[in-house]
Amino acid sequence: MSSTCFDRIAELVTNRRELGDGSPLGLRRDAAVVVEDGEVVWVGDAGAAPATDDHRDLTGRCVLPAFVDSHSHLVFGGERVGEFAARMSGRAYTAGGIRTTIAATRAAPVEELRRRAGLLLAEMRRQGTGVVEIKSGYGAEVATERRSLEVAGELTAETTYLGAHVMGPEFADDPAGYVTLVTGEMLAACAPLARWVDVFVEDGAFDGDQARAILRAGAERGLGARVHANQLGPGPGVQVACEVGAASADHCTHLDARDVAALADSGTVATLVPGAEFSTRSPVYADGRRLMAAGVTVALATDCNPGTSYTTSMPFVIALAVRECGLTPSEAVWAATAGSAAALRREDVGHLGLGAAAWLSVLDAPSHQYLAYRPGVPLARLLTAPEGVTARAPGVGGPGSASQVASR
Repeated sequence: MSSTCFDRIAELVTNRRELGDGSPLGLRRDAAVVVEDGEVVWVGDAGAAPATDDHRDLTGRCVLPAFVDSHSHLVFGGERVGEFAARMSGRAYTAGGIRTTIAATRAAPVEELRRRAGLLLAEMRRQGTGVVEIKSGYGAEVATERRSLEVAGELTAETTYLGAHVMGPEFADDPAGYVTLVTGEMLAACAPLARWVDVFVEDGAFDGDQARAILRAGAERGLGARVHANQLGPGPGVQVACEVGAASADHCTHLDARDVAALADSGTVATLVPGAEFSTRSPVYADGRRLMAAGVTVALATDCNPGTSYTTSMPFVIALAVRECGLTPSEAVWAATAGSAAALRREDVGHLGLGAAAWLSVLDAPSHQYLAYRPGVPLARLLTAPEGVTARAPGVGGPGSASQVASR
């Protein structure tokens, strides 16, 4: 066991009201935090910490919980830069581009999938991100979906089975047959490697009844539910997510009053991914202000994927959420840390309370507000991580062990 004191912190974001100024961020100024054996063990005033094995002076810097990225697609083959350039020239986005990545992912050797996913995760870490959720979804057939989850499981415990991303190309004229595959043979092969099941509920992907069947089958295998909901237009995605008690409904770009009320009443987290709106040149961003006013728990995530949000930067997402989704800088930082931890139903990350996993990030700036104030500037970096940087969730196994659906 070893201990480290991070001292003389200009501003410490704890996300614990009782540890700071009573705000949701639980701010402390001129603060110190002690990490021992992969956990936060002490928080208090600068210069007052108990003796430790190591001491680091962070004068003038802000320390906060490492970002939690609760929605990403890091395992894929190929890229779609041509599609992006076409959209920037005025072509509208539809869900069909996913099939391009399916073909490339099926053809890619596992070593290439592993290499690319590892590089993207390293990018995330360099920008202050700790825990990351990673989905499958670019296989649309049994072997590639399983292989994708095997790669994802080498990087994180938060793995999501997304066989229901779009219909496999072999099933273009047989959607019922594809749902049978996703809820049967494919699920049986993938469930032991996943914590979550997800479905893309959208025109061109899966309807409400198909989504309910897929999520129900996943629940029977012990998988928690996540839903890609209401991205490209109004639809049943949010309602389905709330009905089944999904941990998170992601995107939430096109919501009516009934959707907002359902999120507020159900406790399902609304995960906003404004990088997707940015990269698809969407005229509409998710209305985070409306959700916050209704008492909905809001999270932020990158949605990192090769087609519609090829970014690994949570600071960029925070800046977009402030500029385009109506969140304040403080709300956006909370959503990118504690909110995203809630979207993964994790209580050990997203805050710096006593006993929290020691995922800390530091800013080369005196306040969390600089993340939105200085967009595009590399201010954030991972300061420390627990032993075993995959940070497995309590009770959640890795590859090969059992554990407990949006446009790309």
